Amino acid sequence: MKIVGLSGSNVGSKTRTTMKYVSEKLTSHYPHVDWTFIDLADYTMQFSDGRNYLDYEGDTAYITKTIMEADAIIIGTPIFQASIPATLKNVFDLLPINALQDKIVSFFVTAGTSKHFLIPETQLKPILSYMKAQTVSTYVFIEEKDFMNKEIINDDIIFRLDALVEDTVMLTDTYKRIREEKESMYDF
Repeated sequence: MKIVGLSGSNVGSKTRTTMKYVSEKLTSHYPHVDWTFIDLADYTMQFSDGRNYLDYEGDTAYITKTIMEADAIIIGTPIFQASIPATLKNVFDLLPINALQDKIVSFFVTAGTSKHFLIPETQLKPILSYMKAQTVSTYVFIEEKDFMNKEIINDDIIFRLDALVEDTVMLTDTYKRIREEKESMYDF
């Protein structure tokens, strides 16, 4: 099982801090998972210009191909100016419309204030649905007050992140098994 962690911004630390926690939880509790962490801050991405994702080179090709080969994706994104960052939207724009079909996608959101709690519902979920993702029904919304010294200090957030990781792995396993059983019914 291949799971990709995608930190959807090239600035800031809260999303990166949370993804570090998710990464440690996933690798320590699910060693059978092939985990790849992509922090967009570490890559130089090209802007989408309508080409097929296979026609890009360098970091852009690596990121799009890695996402396309994944069974599941855990997205972490901050909210800036009441919106998802352009870096994350660009990743979606680089991929084909059915890129997330048959993939489990879960996510968490970091924000400076609770005023942004509906942004995932109004922006991120519609994009994931349009791209045919099977989304984990709950996500984790994390505010500025839940961090101190680049650590998550809210036990409820930690509990919910643990559940997000568990749900992602469990749903990916289940969905993969159902798909394999269905495909085995055909003799080609």
